[in-house]
Order: sequence, then structure tokens, then C-alpha cells
Amino acid sequence: MRNLPLLLLCLLLQACTQTQKGLSETIKLAVLGQDDIELTNQQIANIPYASMYLRLNGGQQIFVVMGFNENGQQKWITQDHATVVTENGRLVKTLGLADNLNEVTNLQQDPLRDALRLTDGTSWTRVLSWTEKGQLRTGTAVSHFTRLKDEVLQLGGRQVACRVWQEEVELTESGKTWRNTFWVDTSSGQVRQAVQMLGADYFPVATTILKPAKS
Repeated sequence: MRNLPLLLLCLLLQACTQTQKGLSETIKLAVLGQDDIELTNQQIANIPYASMYLRLNGGQQIFVVMGFNENGQQKWITQDHATVVTENGRLVKTLGLADNLNEVTNLQQDPLRDALRLTDGTSWTRVLSWTEKGQLRTGTAVSHFTRLKDEVLQLGGRQVACRVWQEEVELTESGKTWRNTFWVDTSSGQVRQAVQMLGADYFPVATTILKPAKS
């Protein structure tokens, strides 16, 4: 329980309009976790915050709430006060993990910014900076998107129809390749689920948005 004061502080900073009851329920769910947490539909509905499931590097599925939503980026806080930052569903930065994603450039050109207009063959280039077993890595990543078969996700008691996009990525310096996959809500254009790498074919991060952030 040593992390409870910091988690409480982070949650209190989210928004002054949230109720004390909602805050206490969120803290309880975030702290009293278990292996592969699965919340009921009612629990998800009762939580007043944007929330998601998170799985880091093949580990246990945990439940996290959004700490901040600013400048188009969502900052998700784990029980042990690590932070995962997403923008348009893409992982763009992490803090407090064993290895971290430090920077992703050219985000203004990321095709996920307008995911409902994605087409087969769309490409995107950016520079990545991350650590791998403590060593700093950097490189230019080039992506090409391919649409897979549509799927319907069950999220918080709702059926969410999604377009599934596979992103083939190559690091130009080394030729290393990997895949990211995104499930895009056909109604809102939001990425509701994703499996993507923190670095070049390194450290998978799986996210499932249970309750999206409000615009």
C-alpha cells in the first residue's frame, strides 16, 4: 500500500468535479488488483474516469485510469505510479517502466489522427527514441498500413464495431521490422484497442479502452 498516497494525489489532480464516492471506488479498483484484472460492466460504468486495461511486455493485465488529458495526449497512471502516454491511440511516451519510450516525432502526420480516412498503403515516417535493457536507442521508422477483417469488440457491456489496421514498421538503420495493430471504432474513429511495440520489435504494449476520454 506504500504507493497509495501518490496514486491518491494523481487522481485528485484529474478534475475537481469528480465525486468523493467515484474517487474512492477508483482507488480501490486500482490498488486492490489481482492477476489479469477483469472488471464487471457495472464497475466500468460506475467509474467516473476514462479507463483502460493495460498489458506491458506480456505481463499481467492491469486496470488503469487516465490522470490527465491535455494537448491531445492522454496520460494513464498505473498503481506503481508509472505513466503511459497515448495520442490518438498511439503510444508516444512512457515514464517509470523498466525501459521507456522517450519520444516519437512527426505526430502531426500520424495517420491515426484521422483513422476513419485511413486507406491501404498509407505510409508514415517518424523518429523513435527509446531504451532497450537500459541502453538508449534511436532510429527512423517507416510504416505502411493494411486493413484486416473488421471485428466487433465487447467493451463495458457494449458492442463496438471496429476496423482493424495492421501497421508494418521498418527501422531504416537496421532493417528491423515489426507490426502494430489498431482497432478503430467505426463510429467515433477512436482507437479502442491496440497492440504496439515500445521500441523496435521490443516490449509489446497492449491497451483496451474501456471508457474513452471525453473530447
